[in-house]
Amino acid sequence: MRRASPYLLGALLVLAGVNHAVNPDFYDALIPGWLGDPRPWVLGSGAVEVVVGALVLAPRTRRAGALAALGLLLAVFPGNVTAVVNAGSSTAELVAWLRLPLQVPLLLWAWQVHRDARPATVPA
Repeated sequence: MRRASPYLLGALLVLAGVNHAVNPDFYDALIPGWLGDPRPWVLGSGAVEVVVGALVLAPRTRRAGALAALGLLLAVFPGNVTAVVNAGSSTAELVAWLRLPLQVPLLLWAWQVHRDARPATVPA
């Protein structure tokens, strides 16, 4: 399972990033109002998620990609809190609450992938 782990994490990030473009309305509630129009933030964060996922998938960039995934997951955490605050229905609020603790295993997963990845070597 440990061998498949980086590929699963990378694929999850890529698919989640693509979903930002396919279902942007879902992510609009994650963007704090003080940031203005949520759509550029939704699409931009989705693009970053795709790039980070691709970095995790590639063995040469996996270690840096997993570290970037850690940073990305920390950066979007306030958005998950915003979703709880802005939930328009009890179902949306329940989903938002469930997303908050999900960040912890995702962070631990990214750290494990980072730790297990071989450091990139620079050709001489």
